[in-house]
Order: sequence, then structure tokens, then C-alpha cells
Amino acid sequence: MQEFRYRQAKTVEGAVRAGGTYLAGGTTLVDLMKLNVLQPATVIDVNPLPLAQLEALPGGGLRIGAMVRNSDLANHPVVKQQYAVLSEALLSGASPQLRNMATTGGNLLQKTRCYYYRDTNYACNKRQPGSGCSAIDGYNRIHAVLGGSADCVATHPSDMAVAMMALEATVHTQGPQGERAIALKDFYLLPGTTPDKENVLEPGELITHVTLPPLQSGTRSHYLKLRDRAQYEFALASAAVVVRLRGRHIERVRIALGGVATRPWRSPEAERALEGREATMENFRKAADAAMTGAKPLKYNAFKVELAKRALVRALETTTQTERAG
Repeated sequence: MQEFRYRQAKTVEGAVRAGGTYLAGGTTLVDLMKLNVLQPATVIDVNPLPLAQLEALPGGGLRIGAMVRNSDLANHPVVKQQYAVLSEALLSGASPQLRNMATTGGNLLQKTRCYYYRDTNYACNKRQPGSGCSAIDGYNRIHAVLGGSADCVATHPSDMAVAMMALEATVHTQGPQGERAIALKDFYLLPGTTPDKENVLEPGELITHVTLPPLQSGTRSHYLKLRDRAQYEFALASAAVVVRLRGRHIERVRIALGGVATRPWRSPEAERALEGREATMENFRKAADAAMTGAKPLKYNAFKVELAKRALVRALETTTQTERAG
């Protein structure tokens, strides 16, 4: 770990003016600083900021402060009852100790678990632009089959972000140019030729809170995560689905995939394959095929294409069975 300046923020405005790398739970930042992957000159501790409120919005929906801990969010009664997909996603991630520390804002900004990114002995365009991507011709079992480029195939690691993508969340920020509201579908960038640029945040811009829209009556949701072991493991493939049925027909559905793409992967192709159609296994499989359109497997991760399809089919089956049973 390299030397750095430490400052503690007293206000959001002060944090933005200070200029530096923000420290919340530290469950990603501190690890990567120890590995010399990240070497910030100044660390701004935002833990004292009043950003830990979790409250219902007057017109429906939910406001989640950036400093709300993952454990508190996952176990909040409103989240468990109305936004089950989010609670399930959070509880499937990390360990209880890490969930007690990790924050909503920090989770959205998690860094990839690509082993080449985390090992400074290897070339990595995300860590050092222009150095190359060791994963493309290396051991790429955990890497992306969707959204990759010739410069990067690292997967986004967050479970929470996948669920929030399906819930159509909005990220609210404050920066040197003022406040912004950014739809989560527009928040993450594809790697392209600049994999070091992962999102649309500007230098100094701070996530202050996230809002979830209200869900119409009869909406059900589910998060399914497939991984190498049952606990403390990142997804090889995951599916978040939010479904509203009328009888056996799907009126509205939102679908996002995790573990298979360079960002939390919303699939409008799969949604179009389902909306207005009957909730049947045949239609679920058609939607799964649509979701993986354009997938580009690498040497060691071709299995992810079929795995992601099965995850989505199972998530849809579980969600619609629950709806019919209710």
C-alpha cells in the first residue's frame, strides 16, 4: 500500500470540494489499495455524512441513502415485501460480516473480480490503459460473454446492481456541477476501448442516494444466482426478474443478468419475447435464447451461455408460479 492523505468529510458539499477517492465501507477500496491496484493520493471518508436514511417516498417507491448498509437494506420489511428481488440479491452476496460494512453506493461501484486486474504482474487495460488484456487469451472461465471488447472482458461483480437494474432504479449524485439523477440503465459503460472508464460519474461526483419506483399491485420478483459454491462466491450466472401477470399472461416484465457481462445486463430482447405472451416454459426458453443473442464465448467460459439461459428460465418459472399460487 502506498502513502495517501486521509480526510474525513463533514458535509456532502465539503466531500465534493475536497477532491479524492471516496471511502465508505472499504470492502473493495481497501483491498485494492493493499494490492497496489488502486493508489489514490487522497482518501475522503464519507461515513460521517447523513446518507444512511431508508425511507418510503410520498408517491410510492423507496429512497435508499448511499450509506445504507447492505444488511440493513436486505432485511428492511418494505424491501423484503415489495422488492424481494433486491433482498434476495443482497443476501446472496459476500458474507454477513461484509454485508454489515458494505454500502449501497459502494456496491454499485464494485470493482471486477478479474484475477488479472487484481494482480499487478499481469497486463490489464482496466488497471493500466494500453497495457493489454491478459484474460482474452488467458484463463477466462469467470469472464464475460456479453458486452466485452478486444480490450476487456471483465465481468461486473455486483448482485445488488443486477436486481436494481431489473427494478429500474435511478442513481442520484452530487458533484462539482451540481446534482444529477441517472437511470441505472444509463449509469454503466461498456468497456469498448476505454475499460478504465466504468460509469458516467465525473471526477469528484458522489452518489448520494438511489430511488426505486413503486411497483404495481400483483408484481412479483425473484433473484437466482448460480455459482461454484453455495456461500461467499461471485455469480457465474444470475438472473433478476420482475413480473406482473394477468391470469397466465405476462403484462410486464423486466429482466437483468449478472455474472455473464461487463456490466449488469438488462435484456430488452428477452422482455419483448415475453410481454403479452403466456407464462409457459416454451416462452421462457425463447426469452432466454433472446437474452443471450450476441454472446461471444471465450476459450474457457462457453458454458456460461447455457448456464445463463437456465438461470433465467428457472427464475421466470419460480416467479410466475409464486404469482399464480398467490
